[in-house]
Amino acid sequence: MDVVVGRIAKAHGIRGELAVDVRTDSPEERFKIGAAVTTKLRDGSKRELTIAAAREHSGRLLVRFEEVLTRDVAETLRGALLVADTATLPPTSDPDEFYDHELAGLRAELADGTVVGKVVEVVHSPAGELLELDVEGREVLVPFVRAIVPTVDVAGGRVVLDPPEGLLDA
Repeated sequence: MDVVVGRIAKAHGIRGELAVDVRTDSPEERFKIGAAVTTKLRDGSKRELTIAAAREHSGRLLVRFEEVLTRDVAETLRGALLVADTATLPPTSDPDEFYDHELAGLRAELADGTVVGKVVEVVHSPAGELLELDVEGREVLVPFVRAIVPTVDVAGGRVVLDPPEGLLDA
């Protein structure tokens, strides 16, 4: 199973450098020189690339790949997802830290056990993480903060919600 570790936002400069929105808590590991990443293009095709250089710039990571030498080639990768195989991810040592793929599919329930939906994905926004829930066929975004999501039980297949009034309403 693949997990997204970044998204290519745009080409940067004329030598094939790319601005990447990071989606991993360990960018120093995922984007170290010599590391291989797989790009998943919009058409569904995949391509493996090797990190030649990476540096922070204006809230993004600027990455140069050995196989991307010009801006024209870099432009073809705009919007591509950078993915890693979940089998290669190190285990998390913090009990309050989770990989996105561990949360997708979990049952969303209230403290009294009432099932309200399921987690579709984790949405990363500038303001913080949100859980996208499927609630009776509707998309509901829930801030992924302890006050609203006090319990994450991956082994039990559930997240427990304590939503403010109206958050889950249609």
